Amino acid sequence: MNKNEPIPAADKRLARKVRQACIEAAREGFKEASMSGLCAEGAMEAAISAIQKLDIEQLIQQ
Repeated sequence: MNKNEPIPAADKRLARKVRQACIEAAREGFKEASMSGLCAEGAMEAAISAIQKLDIEQLIQQ
């Protein structure tokens, strides 16, 4: 697929699903870390870690 070809609807849906899962994971990871007393930098690292732990296979199958 080149830049000029339209993106299939199924690909767009999957990309949106993955983006939303990343946002939710980051928010939850940051919230939990903040409540545990981590500084902002530590909470941000926890948010990134939560995104890295997402089960992509499971998202695709849903």
